Amino acid sequence: MDARVRAVCDLKVAVVRENAGLHEYDGAIQDLSPAGVRGALARLHSSGAAADHDEAHLAAFEDALRVGFGELEEHRSNPLVHLDNLDLSVYDREYAPVEQRAEARRRQLAAWPEAVDMALSSLDRVPAPTAAALIDAVVGLASGLDEADPVAAAGLAAQRRLVAHLKRAAAEGDPDPAIGEAGLTHLLSSGEAIDVDLGRLSRQADEERNRLLAELEDACGRIAPGKPIGEVIGSLLADHPDAGGVVDEARGQVEEAIAFTHERDLVPGLDGECLVGPTPPARRWAFAMMSWAGPYEPDAPSWYHITPPEPTWPPAQQQEWLEAFNRTTLPAITVHEVAPGHFAHGRVMRRVSGDVRKTLMSASFIEGWAHYAEQLCVEEGFRADDPRFQAGVAIEALVRVTRLAVSIGVHSGEMTIDQGARRFEEDAHLQGPAARSEAARATFDPTYGRYTWGKIEILKLREQARAAWGPDFSLPRFHKELLDLGAPPLGLMASGLGV
Repeated sequence: MDARVRAVCDLKVAVVRENAGLHEYDGAIQDLSPAGVRGALARLHSSGAAADHDEAHLAAFEDALRVGFGELEEHRSNPLVHLDNLDLSVYDREYAPVEQRAEARRRQLAAWPEAVDMALSSLDRVPAPTAAALIDAVVGLASGLDEADPVAAAGLAAQRRLVAHLKRAAAEGDPDPAIGEAGLTHLLSSGEAIDVDLGRLSRQADEERNRLLAELEDACGRIAPGKPIGEVIGSLLADHPDAGGVVDEARGQVEEAIAFTHERDLVPGLDGECLVGPTPPARRWAFAMMSWAGPYEPDAPSWYHITPPEPTWPPAQQQEWLEAFNRTTLPAITVHEVAPGHFAHGRVMRRVSGDVRKTLMSASFIEGWAHYAEQLCVEEGFRADDPRFQAGVAIEALVRVTRLAVSIGVHSGEMTIDQGARRFEEDAHLQGPAARSEAARATFDPTYGRYTWGKIEILKLREQARAAWGPDFSLPRFHKELLDLGAPPLGLMASGLGV
């Protein structure tokens, strides 16, 4: 691998191991001590004019790392960086024989005490809300570990030290989690090779929210004419499978979504196998996620993971969780996670050319593509005879666009977490704990507005391509040429397509 790409990978160990399938990093932890981060940043290539598209793509990732680890020093303020360094879930994937994966998992678990020492030496300025939002996720890392195993016992002891550190930060840390307007601007701009104007992006979020509210009102009017929209949404959320039926319903939707993607040729060359099953224990903070076969891995099934409620939860909590899998929004989640969304994109990623495209993936492109896929399915007539699908896409999109608005509000200092939670209640129809959880995510995931931002940029590019290509424009051509770039920074998509 090119030395410049390797230097970037060394600063993104958990990400490239998971997303790209670079299993030469199996069993390894990243040196996230202050000295380790400084040394790794020093090995990045000096910035300069890029010679071609792929070099510009690589330079954007180098710039993003300089901002994230250099300017903002995320390893000092954001425990999520260290959580990813500890997470063992990647070894649940079937990319190698079970014995090989078990051995790598054990080596990484054996390194937990060292990784936690690094975390404790770095995490000296964690804001209280950020710490509080991530304590449960760090506790969840222990799922399935056996205290009777000496290696696991040492790891668990280290993990408890990290939990204790975060609890102290939650009690004593700075109450303001904002990275600042300049910090957020630099973080978004550097990684996506685009000059971001937060005011303009905030206005785009408001415009998209208004469009989605109109879409939702139209769909609800067709579902139950004359009824108040809140009443219709309440009845839609209440219609869901039981805990034992969620995976089965999702499995049927996977077949439907893949068949539709093939029928419309929305992602040319779609192949591979997508299985559906419960989420690994350490990741059950998420309702659903895709774990694809990475570009550097031997081919294997990808997994659409669904998280049913824990049977030990109180009945009311189980019901609240199951509302996320209602029969209105679950199909939208499935096309996002599977096809033409993440699974389909992951299959293309196995065929793209060059280490830059295979390895360095813009999260804003990845999530923007999958979110675009939801709207694309509405446009192309997926379940056209059932207005619940349009409603489901609008409901999910309102959560995503509210993330964009809240991330800008919280990190520019114009919005508190409480105000963010109210915004999720008012605009995205989330209730109490769910709204609060979404608002709190802004504290440790400041770019979580990437879903809507990515979708908006892809839709804008689609119109540019339509104008530039004229009668030669088609969706299959646009999607193929775009996805052949891999998962490029948003600001480089147009040059990659030559439009």
